[in-house]
Amino acid sequence: MTTKKEGKELRDVQVESVCAGCSPPYDADNSAPLAFRGLPISELKNHSILRALTAEADGWEPGVVSAEVLRAQEEWEAVDNIQPETGSQASSDQPGQLISFSEALQHFQTVDLSSFKKRIQPTIRRTGLAALRHCLFGPPKLHQGLREERDLVLTIAQCGLDSQDPVHGRVLQTIYKKLTGSRFDCALHGDHWEDLGFQGANPATDLRGAGFLALLHLLYLVMDSKTLLMAQEIFRLSRHHIQQFPFCLMSINITRIAIQALREECLSRECNRQQKVIPVVNSFYAATFLRLAHIWRTQQKTISDSGFVLKDLEVLAKKSPRRLLKTLEIYLTRVSKGQASLLGAQKCSGPQAPHSKDLTFTGVCDLLPHSSEGTWLI
Repeated sequence: MTTKKEGKELRDVQVESVCAGCSPPYDADNSAPLAFRGLPISELKNHSILRALTAEADGWEPGVVSAEVLRAQEEWEAVDNIQPETGSQASSDQPGQLISFSEALQHFQTVDLSSFKKRIQPTIRRTGLAALRHCLFGPPKLHQGLREERDLVLTIAQCGLDSQDPVHGRVLQTIYKKLTGSRFDCALHGDHWEDLGFQGANPATDLRGAGFLALLHLLYLVMDSKTLLMAQEIFRLSRHHIQQFPFCLMSINITRIAIQALREECLSRECNRQQKVIPVVNSFYAATFLRLAHIWRTQQKTISDSGFVLKDLEVLAKKSPRRLLKTLEIYLTRVSKGQASLLGAQKCSGPQAPHSKDLTFTGVCDLLPHSSEGTWLI
């Protein structure tokens, strides 16, 4: 007959024999097996030592369980609860994921923009002879069914940049990554935005007159596979050691021209023809930006010419929108065939432009009618 003391000794021998085949050394401080410290928990799952540590053996007292054993049991339970991801793509809410133009546009179609919509003036108000002349000889009215889409474009142009809105942040991150080639997120405020052609560390301060529509246009330019090459080519031109200009500020001014062309009904004929507004406005923006880059490149313009170039470009764009759109179509066809672009075959090489931290850009909306300044003003 086995005594109580002998039974205890027998159980101790049995426990030792269980671990005889895997007898790793133990840490003197917390009795943790050192051989398993470097292994991930997913590998320990199949080891008998972890099953022994996490099992509730008969006769064990709660006070005997060490902190290491409790942590191991919690990790074991966590392994059992991990679920594999479904699908090949992560959730759209995860930071760092690029956002498409259509996804960003859908965001504005679903949020409440009523407070911004009250501010818009869909068309230019004309009186007297100007109204009569526009009625007789001006462009056709926009079809009734397209006016809601037009109003959405103008409403987005009233919205500012909200750094607390995840969608707004993703739009900025996407523009930065596509232009610079970076794979990593960047801060929403910082000097790196000056490298893209904003005037300061906060892009929101440069959106006056164009609102978030200016960022949507940039997003369209870099996320559409047909216009991405054009965006990169213009961006390289903007960093030319002689002909440099602030890329994003120039883009914002192009968006302002597109807004005015829409309000003055210069795009109504094309919108009616295509039965769309947003794609027409996007293409008009891209075509106008392409025209500016072509003038800038071929006529050897510099930043001192910026105001006058933009002013002349606005007149041309409103007068001949169809001609601009046709030029864009020709350019994209040539690029798709691998032919020389309309910006010229010469690459914009040379040292990068210096940072413009203390300079101010004069845009088309800031240029006085008879001003002799079309430059960066210190």
